[in-house]
Amino acid sequence: MGQSLALWALIVAVLGWFLASDPLELSSLSGIDDFHAQYVAPPPSNPLENITRDTESRLQAAQIIGVGEIFGPESIAFDLQGKGPYTGLSDGRIVRYDGPELGWTTFATTSKNRSEICDYTNTPAPNLDLEHICGRPLGLRFHKKTGDLYVADAYLGILKVGPHGGLAEPVVTELDGVLLKFCNDLDFDDNGNLYFTDSSTKYQRRQFFLSRLEMEDTGRFLMYDSISKKSKVLIQGLRFPNGVAVSKDGSFVVVAETGMSRLLRYWLKGPKAGTWEVWLDLAGIPDNVRRNADGDFWVAIHGRRTLVEMYSGALPWLRHFVGKLPIPSKYLYAMLAPKPHAMILRYNSDGQLLEVLEDQAGKVVMLVSEVEEHNGKLYIGSALVPQIAIYTLPRRA
Repeated sequence: MGQSLALWALIVAVLGWFLASDPLELSSLSGIDDFHAQYVAPPPSNPLENITRDTESRLQAAQIIGVGEIFGPESIAFDLQGKGPYTGLSDGRIVRYDGPELGWTTFATTSKNRSEICDYTNTPAPNLDLEHICGRPLGLRFHKKTGDLYVADAYLGILKVGPHGGLAEPVVTELDGVLLKFCNDLDFDDNGNLYFTDSSTKYQRRQFFLSRLEMEDTGRFLMYDSISKKSKVLIQGLRFPNGVAVSKDGSFVVVAETGMSRLLRYWLKGPKAGTWEVWLDLAGIPDNVRRNADGDFWVAIHGRRTLVEMYSGALPWLRHFVGKLPIPSKYLYAMLAPKPHAMILRYNSDGQLLEVLEDQAGKVVMLVSEVEEHNGKLYIGSALVPQIAIYTLPRRA
């Protein structure tokens, strides 16, 4: 038994090096062009070659808050009075930061269960086996008219909580009588319609690595009509749809398709209304997308694109093989995930890349799930770290 496990570990270690290697580093390997021709048709472009890198790794200048007090601040929001940041944590709470003297205040919860197993003092780090019991708030948005906080809880659906907090109440929990399985992010248009992603109809968030590994295409992008109170699917067949952001003029919605390392654009107005297209291929694996006051989009990059992200869609047998290994998914993730490397991209509404911010060594900002711009600063969260990073932007001309 021990020899068998050692063999599997060796196989996974080799695969881990191969799958997690930087494509630029591997580009010098002999025969790589033959590999392209044999397995990839057409060969994908490498977006990393087309951007100006942040050679100074400016994110290393970020201030860090929350260490030892919070874990997994995936999404960040500020209320209508500018208070915050608010963020959802791995223990199911939504908390508000009230400054260095007052610290963190519990504002809301998404699950009724606040028993001992959901007590954050007992679960400071994420426990995926408890998420469906304690709740896992992901995307957060404040409604600009009512002041209500809307929450995409991975297990409980779309919820809302009033300006004074408390237990969130359900808004959208099912579609055609089937419960939503993996709600991820959300945003509003000017009419109050809600757009949101359901990352998978096969897996829950606690199994997110299997969804990503299989590159399965059961994800959906949906709309909740504020008048009819009904939901409908706008795009289906997506590979792990994630972040959502409505454009400043309300003409389109940007949707991050994490599994394909790209941004989609769904048209709300104009001659293309009701249609969608691939908008941008990205330099890394996108998570949430947030629009700033100028109408630009901040894209959080969970990790740089690796060989597995770029090519293994053409090698389904490899993904199937790795997924069937008798090794818990959390260990597979630890071995196959890209090395910590924070990357943030800013695009304008025409799709032009305006700015790249990085911590290439992952010394201060290791991973990024979301970037929220507020009063000249970027608030940077991640579902996998115990901190929020705050980066002060230089004054723009």
